[in-house]
Amino acid sequence: MKRREFITLLGGAATVWPLASRAQQREKLRRIVVLMRTAPEDPETQARVLAFAQALQQLGWTVGDNVRIDIRSDAGDDDRLRRNVAEMVALAPDVILAVGNSTMMALRQTSRSMATVFTQVVDPVGAGFATSLARPGGNATGFTMFEFGISAKWLELLKQIAPNVTRAAIIKEGANPGAVGQLGAIQSVAPFAGIELSLIEMLDMDEVERAVTAFARGSNGGLIVLSGPAAIVHRDLIVTLAARHRLPAVYPYRFYATSGGLISYGPDSIDPFRRAAGYVDRVLKGEKPADLPVQAPTKYELVLNLKTARALALDVPASVLARADEVIE
Repeated sequence: MKRREFITLLGGAATVWPLASRAQQREKLRRIVVLMRTAPEDPETQARVLAFAQALQQLGWTVGDNVRIDIRSDAGDDDRLRRNVAEMVALAPDVILAVGNSTMMALRQTSRSMATVFTQVVDPVGAGFATSLARPGGNATGFTMFEFGISAKWLELLKQIAPNVTRAAIIKEGANPGAVGQLGAIQSVAPFAGIELSLIEMLDMDEVERAVTAFARGSNGGLIVLSGPAAIVHRDLIVTLAARHRLPAVYPYRFYATSGGLISYGPDSIDPFRRAAGYVDRVLKGEKPADLPVQAPTKYELVLNLKTARALALDVPASVLARADEVIE
């Protein structure tokens, strides 16, 4: 994506982070707050915001005309997340777009009354964000990320693309509410796949680097990265570590594979933001989040980086190639 396209859509040269609007129109504008964990300059962040803004525009909402969008990112910093939530709630927006479980948890600790649409959330009922998927019943609704069972497929993919793997390091964020469920699904199938698991907690990146280096000293190792905001923020380092130590690795999103990761399987990470615009539009027009059902992903992508596979001297099975939605040469 071109940065010029991103800035132009969101209000032109006067746009800042958070987005500004003309003061004289302020009383006419509806206010949307977007709380994200990825960094503003991250191409993934820009793609998500652009998709959201484009979809809003198609629904008749134009930044600086009839809507203002205030965006805050904490780049994986939990203290900044809490400050951002407090500051944004103080603005009393018409609707909040909250990205991820940790953002929703921080938001609920501050306010449970503001209309909220969420994306990238795992198990919203179990997390207490909704009473049920069909009828959320509170002030929040939105779009789930995936079922926990998808992580079992990551282990299956690792074994398929690297049959010699007998050991797998799992990079997990301890504070990520979805991590326990993802890890549990992998642990349930690992014995049947003949793979011994090693857990690497993602608390400090220096420690992660040391742990991956130590793990790689053994033979027949592979890597699985669980979904979480810190893993996204530090994905370039994680991909680099896997390449440096020649570890076949499976990731949860396409952008890992496009950054050089071996293979990814998971939902389209941009589409939920287009769909979220539809829910934000409905809330702005008077509907209640309690009455809007929580929706699941509609598309899952298998992306293979063939260049990385060759660098690892892997003979990719024809069955994996045939299933791939995208092959990066």
